[in-house]
Amino acid sequence: MTLEQQLICAIEYKSPKQIPVSVSVLPAAFARYGDELTRLLKEYPDLYGGATSLSDVTLPPSYHEGRHVDEWGCVWENVKEGMEAIVTGHPVPNREDIYDLQIPSNRDGRLPHGFMYLRLLDLRGFEEAMTDFAEECPELQILIDKVLTYNMYQLEAILPQCGQMLFFGDDQGMQTGLAIGAERWRKYLKPCYSRLYGRVRETGRYVYMHTDGRIFEIMPDLQECGVSMINPQVGANGLDNLERVCKGRIPILLDLDRQFIPFATPSQITDHVRECVERLWLPEGDLALGLELNYETSLENMAAALDALRKFRG
Repeated sequence: MTLEQQLICAIEYKSPKQIPVSVSVLPAAFARYGDELTRLLKEYPDLYGGATSLSDVTLPPSYHEGRHVDEWGCVWENVKEGMEAIVTGHPVPNREDIYDLQIPSNRDGRLPHGFMYLRLLDLRGFEEAMTDFAEECPELQILIDKVLTYNMYQLEAILPQCGQMLFFGDDQGMQTGLAIGAERWRKYLKPCYSRLYGRVRETGRYVYMHTDGRIFEIMPDLQECGVSMINPQVGANGLDNLERVCKGRIPILLDLDRQFIPFATPSQITDHVRECVERLWLPEGDLALGLELNYETSLENMAAALDALRKFRG
């Protein structure tokens, strides 16, 4: 079975034979470790089937060192090849600029990470966007409508060529909660995701959503929007909250703790994976495990995490 098929099996509570596992490697890890990482990954063909060297990776423009301007006019700057850039130039720094902002004309089916909520922050800048949400100015809804309209165009462009599951990424939370709070999120953002994901579900497809940060309080809302499986961070949300909110209710692909694994001992990593499985697994499904490997994690710790996944996936 493909990973997509395994995830659907878990979503539908059809008792997958093993816990589905997703392992991803950031390009910067290949840049640092080279052939050593290649050799390591080839020891785990049952867990990882992606690129095994930097030459196999097609980097998007924002992953290259230097400056990149996207279709909205956001200026991205990057100081480390193989890592994602950050937006340093915001095309609508003043509220009055929102009225003149043009929706990009491209219809290439591209919905990158940060396509809705984070796009608002990229366009306005964090502080200005937070002020918009706090004051609930009329320009905020105008901007939201423009971004949503563009996203709906892009979604319609990609639907004819996608599989049974669509993968979306848009970080809703920060380390300790939602920057705009749950009340304003439900007022302004929930209708956007409901419209986007509702369109996907109309076609009989599944929706997978990655979202970083402490978001457990809106996970039932995301499910109501049409999300079939959520990819939350265990470190930001905590196992207690995820067990209470999700177990047996909301299928998740649990993002193993990227803030912990680089600094842990191999035995601590083993214990971490074991505890996650013991606390959240149900034999009928609803749990998958995700591991992201980056340049700050030692090869020893990468191997420990992969070994633990192999041992506890069932």
